Amino acid sequence: MRQELAIRTNLPTGNIDSYISAIYQLPMLSAEEEHDLAVSLRDNDDMEAARKLVLSHLRFVVKIARGYSGYGLALPDLIQEGTVGLMKAVKRFNPDIGVRLVSFAVHWIKAEIHEFVLRNWRIVKVATTKSQRKLFFNLRSSKKRLGWFTREEVEGVAEELGVNPETVLEMESRLSNHDVAFDAAPGMENEDGAPVAPAAYLPDMRMEPATRLERLDTEDSEKAQLYSALEGLDERSRAILEARWLSEKKATLHELADEYGVSAERIRQVEKAAMTKIKKNLSA
Repeated sequence: MRQELAIRTNLPTGNIDSYISAIYQLPMLSAEEEHDLAVSLRDNDDMEAARKLVLSHLRFVVKIARGYSGYGLALPDLIQEGTVGLMKAVKRFNPDIGVRLVSFAVHWIKAEIHEFVLRNWRIVKVATTKSQRKLFFNLRSSKKRLGWFTREEVEGVAEELGVNPETVLEMESRLSNHDVAFDAAPGMENEDGAPVAPAAYLPDMRMEPATRLERLDTEDSEKAQLYSALEGLDERSRAILEARWLSEKKATLHELADEYGVSAERIRQVEKAAMTKIKKNLSA
């Protein structure tokens, strides 16, 4: 069977009410008709059979999609995503298992709608892991009923869904927050008259020419001061600091002790004295 089902529905597309009305006028299939069409699709790659299977189950897509209307997303978009799930279910349906297509397709319809909701509900994605996805839909319905959770309710939800209480609290916080427009509307200032939109305090100034030049000048000045301070050390102290901190492969105290024929403690003392002198020269 081909990878994707390309099915012509011949349904009205200009108005959602007309589309739904047309869907509910389509005939339902008996169990025997459904089985025969599914067998024909599986064995003969029969696209006409696939079309009939999809069309006869579109009313279930509408019913499921309406259950997600509380997320602020357009019903036509939800129906469209649910239809994609239905088509995937038709493609994978095995008529020999002994269950009706609608029972098998519910999972695929909801899965596509869930993905669409999670992609579009907020600008910032609120659920990425499997446990977060499970929490998003279950916790949102629970919050409508319970409001803010007590600790006992958090632990109860966590136990019921098989997640950590901390994950429940994190998702509750995400659900309680709202997106903020990047650019403020006219008149949107705080009490001091300063703008409150992220556009006022989130711009990245690191590559702004004046800021970058100032940063480079500061780095050059600090390097010059460091090299000058190093030059003020005796040869052994400078060599030990360079080996310990400025080399790609940093030497250990014991390696330097073997090189200079002294104890590791003596190398540590020399290093400490040299660092103290450098700090003093840099602060002068």
